Amino acid sequence: MTRIPVADSRQAWLRLVVAVALMTIGSGAMYVVSVVLPSVQKEFGVARADASLPYTLLMIGFGVGGIFMGRLADKRGVMLPILIGAAGLGAGFIAAGMSSGIVGFALIHGVLLGLIGSSATFAPLVADTSLWFVKRRGIAVAICASGNYVAGAIWPPIVQHFVETVGWRQTYIGMGIFCALTMPVLALFMRGRPPALVEVAVSGAQPTLRPFGLSMNAAQVLLCIAGVSCCVAMSMPQVHIVAYCGDLGYGPARGAQMLSLMLGAGIVSRLVSGAICDRIGGLRTLLLGSVLQGTALLLFLPFDSLVSLYVISALFGLFQGGIVPSYAIIVREYFPPAEAGARVGTVLMFTLFGMALGGWMSGKVFDLTGSYHAAFINGLLWNALNISIAVFLLARTRGWIGPRIAAA
Repeated sequence: MTRIPVADSRQAWLRLVVAVALMTIGSGAMYVVSVVLPSVQKEFGVARADASLPYTLLMIGFGVGGIFMGRLADKRGVMLPILIGAAGLGAGFIAAGMSSGIVGFALIHGVLLGLIGSSATFAPLVADTSLWFVKRRGIAVAICASGNYVAGAIWPPIVQHFVETVGWRQTYIGMGIFCALTMPVLALFMRGRPPALVEVAVSGAQPTLRPFGLSMNAAQVLLCIAGVSCCVAMSMPQVHIVAYCGDLGYGPARGAQMLSLMLGAGIVSRLVSGAICDRIGGLRTLLLGSVLQGTALLLFLPFDSLVSLYVISALFGLFQGGIVPSYAIIVREYFPPAEAGARVGTVLMFTLFGMALGGWMSGKVFDLTGSYHAAFINGLLWNALNISIAVFLLARTRGWIGPRIAAA
C-alpha cells in the first residue's frame, strides 16, 4: 500500500524552510542586474533601454523556464529542477562576469541565469509548496514566495558594496561560485512527492472543473493577462529605482537602499496577504493587492524628495507583496492539483513577462521623454487593467461573498 505524506505536517514545514532558502539564493539574479545597471551602461557605453535589456531577457527566460521546470517537477519531483537551476546559475553568473559586450551579457542573462537557472527556484517551489498544505496553504505559499523578496532585501546592498569595492565583474563571479556550492546541498532536502499528487496517483481521480464558470483554457488566459498587467506596473519602481535616484542626484547607493526597503516591506506584505488569503481566497486577495499597488504607484508622481521616496518605497512594498503569490492560490483553488506545476508556472511566466516588458518599457519611455514621469503613468494604466480583470472574475463567482467553485 502506498504511503501518502501528510499535508500541513512537520515534513511540510521543514521543506518550506528549505524552499525559502533556495528561492532567496536563486532569485538573486533579478536584483543583481538592477543594481549593476548603471555600471554596465557606463562600461558598455549604451542607452538606458539597452542597459535594461539583460533584465528583460532574464525575466523572459525566467518565465518560460518556469513552465518547463514546473512540468518537470510534476513528473520527477522538484529536486531535479533545482539541481539543473544550480548549474545554470553557477555557469551564468561566471560567464556574465566575463562577458565583453552588452549583447553577450544580455543573452547569458536570458538563457543561463533566467531560462535554466532562476526559473527552477520560483514557480516549481511555489507549486510544490501549494501541494503540501491545505489548512495553511495561503500563508505557506506566501512564506515560500517571500524568498523572492528576501533575496530583494538581502542582495542589493551586498552587491552594491562589492560593486563599489571590487567591481561588478568580480561580484558576478563570486555569486556564481556561491550558487554552485550551496544550492545542490539544499536540493537534497527536497526529495519526496507532495501529498496532493500522491493522492491523485493512488485514487486515479481527476476533478472536472469550470474555473469562474469558464473553460480551463479561457480562465488561464485571463489570469495570464492579469499577471502581465499587474507586473508591468510593479516593475517600474523595482527595476528603475536605483537609476531614478541617480538621475535625481541622490546616488545609486540610495536607490539600492530603497530597493532593499521596498522588497523587505514586501516580505511583510506577503505574509500578511497569505493570512488574509486563507480567509478570503486568492482572487479577492489579488484585487486587494492590485488596488493598493496602484495607490502607492500614484504617490511617486507628486513626490520625489529623498525622504518621501523612502516612505513611498516602503509603502509600495507593503501594498504589492501579496499579488504574485495570490495567482498560485487561485490556480490551486480552481484547477486540478495534478496540473499545479505547469499551470502555476504558466501564470507566473506571464507575471515575469510583465516584469520584463515593464522593465524595458520604462527604460524606453525614459529615453524618449528624459524623465520617469510618463513611465509611472504607464504603470498606472496597466494596473487598472489588472483590477478590471479581477473584478470581472469575481463577478463570475456568484458575487463578492459567493463560494469558490472548487474546494481548496
